[in-house]
Amino acid sequence: MGISIWQLLILLVIIVLLFGTKRLRSLGGDLGSAIKGFKKSVSDDETTSNNEHKKVDTKSEHDKDKDA
Repeated sequence: MGISIWQLLILLVIIVLLFGTKRLRSLGGDLGSAIKGFKKSVSDDETTSNNEHKKVDTKSEHDKDKDA
């Protein structure tokens, strides 16, 4: 009881008629750049987190060496 291909095509035609191809193209571009920015910020966050974790490990090993 899912959506058939014909129902999807009819829906697509209605959306194109309502918004027009130019507006849909700009909307798609905006959505793509938003997703790209999100992925970049997530990867930057992970590298920052990994670098901080490595610094903490290095400091704790350095402190252990001083105690010995």
